Amino acid sequence: MRIIPYAQRRIVAGFCLFALAVALLLLPTPQAPAQSYTFTTITVIGNQRIDRDTILFTAQIAPGQPLSAGDLNAAYQKILASGLFESVDVTPKGTELVISVVEYPTINLVNFEGNRRLSDSVLEQAIESQSRQVLNPKQVERDVQTIEDIYQQQGRIGARITPRIIRRSDNRADLVFEIFEGDLTEIERIGFVGNRAYSDNRLRRVLDTKQAGFLRRFIASDIFVADRIEFDKQLLQDFYNARGYIDFRVLDTSVELFRDRDGYVITFHVQEGLRFRLGAVSVVSEIEEADSEEFAQALRLDPGAYFAPADISGAITRLERLALIKGLDFVRAEPRITRNDAQLTVDVAFALVRSERLFVERIDIAGNTTTLDRVVRRQFRTAEGDPFNPREITEAEERIRALGFFSAVDVSTRQGTRADQVIIDVALVENPATGSLGLGATYSSNSGLGAVVRFREDNLLGRGQRLEVSFSTTTSSNDTLLRFTEPGLLGRDLELGLELSYRTRTYDQVRFDTNRGFFGPLLRFPVGENSHLQLSYAFSLSDYTIDSGDAQAGSLIDTEAAADSRTSNALGYVYTYDTRRGGLDPNAGYLFRFGQEIGGLGEDDYRFIKTTGQATAEAMVLNEEVTLRATLEAGVLNSLEGESFFNDRFALTSQTFRGFDVYGLGPRERKIDETDGSVSYNDPLGGNYYAVVRLEAEFPLGLPAEFGIRGGAFYDAGSVWGLDRTSPNVLYEDFTLRQSIGFSLLWDTPIGPLRFNFSRTLQKEEFDNDQSFNLSLRADF
Repeated sequence: MRIIPYAQRRIVAGFCLFALAVALLLLPTPQAPAQSYTFTTITVIGNQRIDRDTILFTAQIAPGQPLSAGDLNAAYQKILASGLFESVDVTPKGTELVISVVEYPTINLVNFEGNRRLSDSVLEQAIESQSRQVLNPKQVERDVQTIEDIYQQQGRIGARITPRIIRRSDNRADLVFEIFEGDLTEIERIGFVGNRAYSDNRLRRVLDTKQAGFLRRFIASDIFVADRIEFDKQLLQDFYNARGYIDFRVLDTSVELFRDRDGYVITFHVQEGLRFRLGAVSVVSEIEEADSEEFAQALRLDPGAYFAPADISGAITRLERLALIKGLDFVRAEPRITRNDAQLTVDVAFALVRSERLFVERIDIAGNTTTLDRVVRRQFRTAEGDPFNPREITEAEERIRALGFFSAVDVSTRQGTRADQVIIDVALVENPATGSLGLGATYSSNSGLGAVVRFREDNLLGRGQRLEVSFSTTTSSNDTLLRFTEPGLLGRDLELGLELSYRTRTYDQVRFDTNRGFFGPLLRFPVGENSHLQLSYAFSLSDYTIDSGDAQAGSLIDTEAAADSRTSNALGYVYTYDTRRGGLDPNAGYLFRFGQEIGGLGEDDYRFIKTTGQATAEAMVLNEEVTLRATLEAGVLNSLEGESFFNDRFALTSQTFRGFDVYGLGPRERKIDETDGSVSYNDPLGGNYYAVVRLEAEFPLGLPAEFGIRGGAFYDAGSVWGLDRTSPNVLYEDFTLRQSIGFSLLWDTPIGPLRFNFSRTLQKEEFDNDQSFNLSLRADF
């Protein structure tokens, strides 16, 4: 017999064990049978408010139902996910399943502590957790985030919200939000990189976001709001595009927060590109019935002017409107643009083409809970059954947005019931309030301190009508006003206005008080792209009041005051042509206004014809840093009875002619007592004629733009003259030129515009009342 050495025996044994292990691994593993449960009884314990059936319905289980371990786990997860219970335990006990729950407490009350900037009522409306509801921790977490978001929208990114739960009896709890509001995190600086044509100060005035200034405690627009940045980028884009920079882009916007989290720095990185002018302009007609030469006359574009998309859009609108007038439907004007980079011009050929034959099936309006459908519908120039015009739909969307009644406006189109029909959907989100009740204060060097109470509703009863009621009083005047406006009379672009007012005036330099009641309806409607016409009727009742101690026999004013109260019925019109454009459009334009009032419709009325006119030219120069303005104003009063009255004659105010007090220039009756040389009376009379030329400039003073302070210089020249009745004591009845120059400080304060005028008269008469300083302020709060 052969004996195997010990070492070899170990090797063989190891190999056998390895082979056995491999064999065991290769054998199929027997599957353990899945455990299955069938419960004859399901017991729920720990529930107080939530009944057993509700819990079983939530778990989706029932007695006698075969259940696996996975089914029990799923039931556990469903009950826990209901948000009604702090803890859940599912325990099988033979044929009995025991579900043990601990309910969340009921919210006894919700309280806020530490909030000063936001009231409890505002926060209560924002959160989900409410009294008598189940206290859900996940819901509380969402409420904490909601409150923090509200504070961050107000610029308080350091706000911290801590929820506290105070247990009460009967499984109730008080939910308390402890609020640390923190300070405002303001925008310390707004900068620009890449701008060469316009200064940082000019571009900051374009933005809706403002830098924090020394009045930061009063200004709400200097806090950082992320959503506003996108709007500011669009404002910059529109600003540059409207001035010929067609390649302008905002490359990037960086927002940096200071390390101590007390301020932001916003930097806009821009690429201006080159500035293009409008080159050749033409009309090409691809429609046999449309004469290109006739349509070219409607363009009103000026080759050589800086290229502006708004001007192109306006030309397209005029061409398509002319096509409708000529009975040509489904005509579209397509601008075909050719760039000439060498000459920096853009040639535009407007092609008149046929568009797809689509009709408007209907206009569906949704979301207007208060505003009537007709208010929205009249913003469309298109009605059901009309040819579909995409440009008109876009313009209607802008008109709806301009109403100010809605916080969100979305106008979209979809396929109608037929292939050639389109349904227009208007989705609206209504503003919570369209009215205001305001208290205000006024101050001027002439009338002193005053107060204003005003109520205004811009969407009366959801009809789009405006109602304004105001009461104002100063040391020298009292005014009561009621004004009603219907902007869309009979569903058309026709404005109806009604005004009822009563006014009293008292001036230190006048011996008498004037009283005037007024009632007048008017109709206003457009007569051109930049013009409108106003037709009006006016009924007025006026008289004078003179204290018996101040009466002076034989004076012109006393003679007028001795007459009874005087009534007047008058018809009038005012034509206005205005090409001045604010905001983002090119900064040059003209205003022309001419009107007449013809009085004497009643049998005993005062008969007169009153004519007034104004012409203003305005432009921004030196990269739009300086505003130049020239105004010519004039008026003529023709009394058909040969006698005019003080209330109807013209008088220049300290705003109309700077450097002179109210009634400070023009005809006056001055009598000197022959016995002692004292002045018996010195009455300003006003005049039948007036003419004023005002030249002014507004410019920056080098101060930070957020201060809102600009400077101004002015030159005024003109006069008031002419009377129907005179006396030997009347002075300056003929035209006598007056002149003044001055400097202004214009301050847009958070509580209202403030204007300081420092004046010096260059030419005046001996008894004129000049005024070297004038201050005016109007504040609303």
